[in-house]
Amino acid sequence: MKIKYLLSVIAIVAITKDSFAQYSQDAIRFSTFQTGSTARIKAIGNAGTAIGGDLSSVGGNPAGLGFFTHSEVSLTPEYNNSKVNSSYFGQAGSANRNDVNFNNADIVFYQQLSTPRGRDKSKGWLSINYGAGYSRTNNFYENIGYGGRNQTSSITDYYAGIAKREVGQYGSVNPDGLDGWAYDQGLVDNFGPADNPNSYSSTVNVPVTQLAGITRTGGQSEFNLALGANYSNKLYIGLGLAITDLRYDSHASFTESGAANIIENGPSTDFRSTFAQDQSTRGSGFNAKLGLIYKPVQALRLGFTFTTPTFYNIDDSYTESLATRYTGAGSYENNPSEPYQLSYNLRTPLKVAGGASVFIGKYGFISGDVEYIDYTTTHLSSNDSYTADEDNATIKSLYRSTVNLHLGAEVNVNSLVYLRGGYSQQGNPFKDRSIGKDTKTVTGGIGVRFGSYFIDATYARVTGKQTIFPYEVGATSPGAVLDKTNNNAFLTLGYRF
Repeated sequence: MKIKYLLSVIAIVAITKDSFAQYSQDAIRFSTFQTGSTARIKAIGNAGTAIGGDLSSVGGNPAGLGFFTHSEVSLTPEYNNSKVNSSYFGQAGSANRNDVNFNNADIVFYQQLSTPRGRDKSKGWLSINYGAGYSRTNNFYENIGYGGRNQTSSITDYYAGIAKREVGQYGSVNPDGLDGWAYDQGLVDNFGPADNPNSYSSTVNVPVTQLAGITRTGGQSEFNLALGANYSNKLYIGLGLAITDLRYDSHASFTESGAANIIENGPSTDFRSTFAQDQSTRGSGFNAKLGLIYKPVQALRLGFTFTTPTFYNIDDSYTESLATRYTGAGSYENNPSEPYQLSYNLRTPLKVAGGASVFIGKYGFISGDVEYIDYTTTHLSSNDSYTADEDNATIKSLYRSTVNLHLGAEVNVNSLVYLRGGYSQQGNPFKDRSIGKDTKTVTGGIGVRFGSYFIDATYARVTGKQTIFPYEVGATSPGAVLDKTNNNAFLTLGYRF
């Protein structure tokens, strides 16, 4: 089975009633979330594992809470601009959208531990600090559009393939399925015995003009509770618990126009047909984090974070429809299908992260992180009619483990103004490197401290590349190459008390 057959679910044939057992793409989509953070940590490429003392520790490495010597609170809104450039059979396309979201909010309460009179107050357990926060960990908002003239195949070839399978298994097309709709609307016909699967084929003549549009909204978020302790200003340990939320909505349409022979051996008739799909997914879950930071010398901090898998309960609803219009020969349109409802469980991969930060006196620091994630351990299960074995096998065969890199620095200009920059690279989870590329992020920011208040502003440019396949018809399956760019801005407003 070719890789791009299994990846055809990425776009138009996402989860149809005829081939709904393809949830592997969504499972990976929901497993690639990032650690939530303040604008300061975003500005240094999210290289915050070993920093400590930043409110991002609530949702990141909870050991960093042990560095606090005061209570703090902050809010971080964000602005997102998404642009997707496409190439499909040599024709260029583009789609944009702009959104404003609430990205992060954290609060930390400092609690100094009492020490016996006469004991060295810099030794032993010095403080236990508590934190709570909200973080947006994934953003699904994007518009995608592509189109071109296909000289080799039609989406009706895909419909005919479903008809052959249905007739071979059940003796006839499914009147309530995509193959039955295509048959009733003249896009597929049986040129021979009705009970012979090989009699069914497309009536459409290539080339055809194809146009696709996809609108996605939603995101993933966490509500975090954490604590961190300080031992002798050398060792910091922390524990965190996250309650997670998932919301994903997608509307996709694939329109094809050309000529079809709806009457055998008759003249061709111009047509225009649109296949539409709507998906709505909601989920909730939890994960836990264990963190450590150690200072072997004053200028060096070494950090480690272990994040358990996130265990999700997910409810999914899917509908589809097909509408066809012929020039001078009538129009056909089915009502949207009854929603296909499914509840399933998702276990995302665990994540291990290590980092180091080098502090250069009062001038600033350099920080770097490495994260390891094995996407082949993503697992689906359900007590419903859906059987996850095929999707779990697909995940193991198509995906791989990855390493994510984060690097950044902060410069103290004059104890009031701080300049920051960073770079991060999220590994491509596909084994086939032609399907997708690593996601790269370049960041820059500025921070201002005055009294008990602080303001941090960050700009992030995120780029990535992906190939999606609208339908599967073997060697002639078409692919659209997408170049994605996100321009994001974050503003953190904070107060120390």
